[in-house]
Amino acid sequence: MPPPPPPSRLLALLSARRPPPLRRLLQIHAHLLAAGLLSFPSSPDFSSRLASAYALSTTDASSSASPRPPLHHALALLFPLSTSAYNAAIRALSLCDDDRHGCRGGGGIVHRCLSLYRALLRSGAARPDHLTFPFLLKACARLQERGYGDAVLGHVLGLGLDSDVFVVNAAMHFLAVRGPMEDARKLFDQSPVRDLVSWNTLIGGYVRRGIPGEALELFWRMVAEDASVRPDEVTMIGAVSGCGQLRDLELGRRLHGFVESNGVRCTVRLMNTMMDMYVKCGSLELAVSVFERIEHRTVVSWTTMIVGYAKFGLMDDARKVFDEMPERDVFPWNALMTGYVQCKQCKEALALFHEMQEASVEPDEITMVNLLTACSHLGALEMGMWVHRYIEKHRLVISVALGTSLIDMYAKCGNIEKAIHVFKEIPEKNALTWTAMICGLANHGLAYEAIEHFRKMIDLGQQPDEITMHGNISLGEKAAMKLVEIDPSDSGIYVLLANMYADANMRKKADKVRAMMRHLGVEKVPGCSCIELNGVVHEFIVKDKSHTDADAIYDCLHEITLQIRHTEDLLNISATGVV
Repeated sequence: MPPPPPPSRLLALLSARRPPPLRRLLQIHAHLLAAGLLSFPSSPDFSSRLASAYALSTTDASSSASPRPPLHHALALLFPLSTSAYNAAIRALSLCDDDRHGCRGGGGIVHRCLSLYRALLRSGAARPDHLTFPFLLKACARLQERGYGDAVLGHVLGLGLDSDVFVVNAAMHFLAVRGPMEDARKLFDQSPVRDLVSWNTLIGGYVRRGIPGEALELFWRMVAEDASVRPDEVTMIGAVSGCGQLRDLELGRRLHGFVESNGVRCTVRLMNTMMDMYVKCGSLELAVSVFERIEHRTVVSWTTMIVGYAKFGLMDDARKVFDEMPERDVFPWNALMTGYVQCKQCKEALALFHEMQEASVEPDEITMVNLLTACSHLGALEMGMWVHRYIEKHRLVISVALGTSLIDMYAKCGNIEKAIHVFKEIPEKNALTWTAMICGLANHGLAYEAIEHFRKMIDLGQQPDEITMHGNISLGEKAAMKLVEIDPSDSGIYVLLANMYADANMRKKADKVRAMMRHLGVEKVPGCSCIELNGVVHEFIVKDKSHTDADAIYDCLHEITLQIRHTEDLLNISATGVV
């Protein structure tokens, strides 16, 4: 019979990033019992390591061991557990952030943590302490509903741990993620203890909630009032991110200067955040200067530059950055594809997807949305149907964004029946989903159905877009002016604004916009239509005769126009009662 493994080997197995399967854990447990390493306080604490491994482990399918969950094995075989062992297991679970160890989905992790916590309370031999709650609250922040977290907060108050800075910071993080920010701010203001983590937690919470003004106000208050703390990398990432949301370039420069003059460690994460901020604030030049200073660039660094170039329509530069990347995951592929779609270079987007397939990169939801958008612009129905089949084959969840893109693609590619079918199948719909369906029905001449969908949309409490309904001209004007600031040469902006005025019977303003176009030398880009035949996309530009079958095409269009006019005449006669 081989000798048992030495304690150091057992410790290494228990400390591995991926714990052994349950059957192997039971063997390790037996060796520890035989060696007497669980019967008295030991260093390191084998009980805590073993409890953590049990909590993270999954049952080996080939094992003949009891089918009970591994967590219950830990409680039954290690009882009585110490507080430190419970804490170690809760901590291990709360830090599990992927599908390893059977931790698929945050909800499962949270309920296993709560199960451990309930066992701790019932044990009688252990009592929760200030190290129990930080990781328990971290786990509760993963759940959409906040009821469990609120119950844990009640226990914190009952045990008098609300003056412990670690517990307070964890409670603040939970409230910043799941509760109203007012509750997190109230806890911060009333807490007798604060440290750097307290400030960072609240600043980060405001940024995640899209309240950048409060985040920046808190940052400057920290700098001015609390001499006991100095902003670190995390602080500056929050402040710079908030600045990016505000699109305030001057403030961004000021924060950049603060980092350099106060000796804040300029990590790659912080520099990536600065690049993103400069791109959002409209300064590609400053973003490039930060990018060039990064010695060890990450995928995020390269992807941010791709997004920056694409935002300014510099797709050749975006492609150059993409080609220079030493390694790529799905994110830079999506960034470049999104850029192509936004710049109306949809054929390039489809070609990039074929490259992505050849590189064996697994597409995700964003990839699919980009592909469907490209197909809708090109009228590429066959390609769009292939994307739909891919989604079904790989069992991708039809999210609101993906469902809306499918509806839009089918409607614009001429298959309104399929668009209606997809619309009915989508479990969740927002205003964009309804708008895509209503516009699709209207464009296919199904006016009655479009109106019925609009009424249903209103009945369900979904508000239609104000600009689409011509209900807010001033909002349309503000949007147009912002777009003109970004790209004053884009004729589409002026045309849309003029059409909006014309539809609202504001003829003088419409004429003024057209006069502005002439004064600035902006010419309307000729309209372009696309059709897919046998997998080949054909483009047709207004008054363009470069196509090899141009004469036949225009003869056909002439015949169609005559038939339409004849039909209109018949309808007009019918309406007057002559027929």
